[in-house]
Amino acid sequence: MAATVPSQAETAIADTALPYKLLLSCPLGLSPSQVSVDFDESYDRIPHPDTDSENSISEIWDARIQKNASLFNGKKFRYAGCSLPNERNGSTNISLVALHLGLTDYRTFVGTNLNPLWERFLVPSEDDPVRCQHTSSPLGNGAVVETSDKRIVILRRSNNVGEFPGHFVFPGGHPEPEEAGITSHQNGKSLTESELINRKVSEEMFESIIREVVEEIGVPASALSNPLFIGISRRELNVRPAAFFFMSCCLSAEEIQQCYSTAQDGFESTQLHAVTLIELEKLATKMPGCHLGGFALYKLMLEARKET
Repeated sequence: MAATVPSQAETAIADTALPYKLLLSCPLGLSPSQVSVDFDESYDRIPHPDTDSENSISEIWDARIQKNASLFNGKKFRYAGCSLPNERNGSTNISLVALHLGLTDYRTFVGTNLNPLWERFLVPSEDDPVRCQHTSSPLGNGAVVETSDKRIVILRRSNNVGEFPGHFVFPGGHPEPEEAGITSHQNGKSLTESELINRKVSEEMFESIIREVVEEIGVPASALSNPLFIGISRRELNVRPAAFFFMSCCLSAEEIQQCYSTAQDGFESTQLHAVTLIELEKLATKMPGCHLGGFALYKLMLEARKET
């Protein structure tokens, strides 16, 4: 099982021709034991040196609150890159990945990544964590769920969601800091305490995607295989990152449709579609960039399985 980081040439092509960038590809899928987390305040967002840009975060959030008082400023994990612990002699064919995560919140996401002038928060750099050091960059997640009759589950987002209403997406959402017992960074942690926190956050990466799939499409967790981490995609529009996973489901497309009618979070979408790979290719242009990148990660997984 190997993870790959796209080459500079591949990155350049992605930057110029595609609405997404693959930050990390794990074509054969990684299990929880192969994905660790380094959660530290050094991976938090760095405030922008320009006062007007930094002040615009509060201004935009206050304007949003006036229009919608129900908005909640929840904590999110901030993606700040990854490392490949087993890398040797420049090889990227490795079996372990360590995600670098800090802490951010929805307010800062709205004020940086979703800012109409979001590009002014970027730093000219080929190093992605440096380029995005002033953005909130909360780590989303998505699951490519394959039914027992080899269909892929996608959802059409409702019109009352904050981003990309009416677009097709894979089920998903966010890993949640509070689910891992985290509300802030803790100063003066011992090495043992830090390791425990890192382990809890790593577990939340996998537990959260199961939770999102169960809540959004209504299937029981017992019908799903253990998720495999297949990589991280980032949409070029407002540099939003998302971790993607693959799961198989023992239910057929028809059975999943029945489950969807009673899904807990069904209000977030208007329709569930279970489609073939060819049908998904045709719908791909109606997907947000990060989910289109998730589809690209899934296709890389399919290619790798053919080779093995």
